[in-house]
Amino acid sequence: MRSFVLACTIVLVAAVSAWAAPVTLRVGWVTIADAPLLMYGMTGLAQHEGVTYSLDLIHFQGSPPMITALATDEVDLVGFGFSSLPLAVENAGMQDIRIIADQFQDGVPGYYSNVFLVLKDSPLRTVADLKGHSAATNAAGSAIDMTLRALLKKNGLEPNRDVTIVEVAFPNMLAMLKDHKVDVTAALHEAVSDPDVQAYTRAIFTQADALGRTQMAMLCARTSTIAKDRAAIIDYLEDELRALRWFEDPAHHDEAVEIFAKFTKRPASTYAGWLLSKPGDFYHDPNGVPDLDALQHNIETERQLGFIKADLDVKNYADLSLVEEAARRLQ
Repeated sequence: MRSFVLACTIVLVAAVSAWAAPVTLRVGWVTIADAPLLMYGMTGLAQHEGVTYSLDLIHFQGSPPMITALATDEVDLVGFGFSSLPLAVENAGMQDIRIIADQFQDGVPGYYSNVFLVLKDSPLRTVADLKGHSAATNAAGSAIDMTLRALLKKNGLEPNRDVTIVEVAFPNMLAMLKDHKVDVTAALHEAVSDPDVQAYTRAIFTQADALGRTQMAMLCARTSTIAKDRAAIIDYLEDELRALRWFEDPAHHDEAVEIFAKFTKRPASTYAGWLLSKPGDFYHDPNGVPDLDALQHNIETERQLGFIKADLDVKNYADLSLVEEAARRLQ
């Protein structure tokens, strides 16, 4: 009898321990713009991390490789660019993918828009001037790549016929431009704002020139993950919204700059003038709600330009109930 009771106790303790263990959320990210703010290690903001969830952060060169990772269950939450959602649905057949939260938006009036750079002494002045030249993007099918292709097509140029498009990792883009290996390149916000970079480059166009307002990046998951880990995901979104509000508070700006500078091992001056502030940075919805109307327009533009074949009603691929619950907790 005692052996039976002991065995039952062991099973019960194991079951309780398993139930209480934090859920590991594998989160994909590309740049500091879409990376979880919790990644930067500011204490006191992640009230649920280590309790109901833990993070396994996975870096990708662009959002298209995340499609494969999500399809093969190598990641749970991904920061898809607007261009990757229809690719995931159409090409990968993931009808069960859902948009669950905003990450950031480009081209919102009064806020930042992605910039493409040329060398300061370059003869290139307009999009039409790019004919016969080369341009760098981070990954084929990424939002940055789609922006470039859309702008070329709108100006009568065919990608890879009139303009050679080269895939280059973000950290290598400026070196490629400086060495004349490409003639125009996308650039991360921190590079565009760097005085040293400004000394030898100039902007030739922005993402807003191509697409207007863009739901640039949004957090996505598959319905199976949402069903299995719903409570943990809501706790994670709550912590992320709490962190966003802290980092965007002007009273914390200098400290936020130091946190980013320390993490990225770059001078604080790289971030001082713009980080998570208006008008210098991208727009982040304070309640984590993506602009589905802008996203619909972005995807329709992709279809009109021939990048995707079918219509896609984005509202059928959104489940905002998780982030809405997370935001209610912070009211």
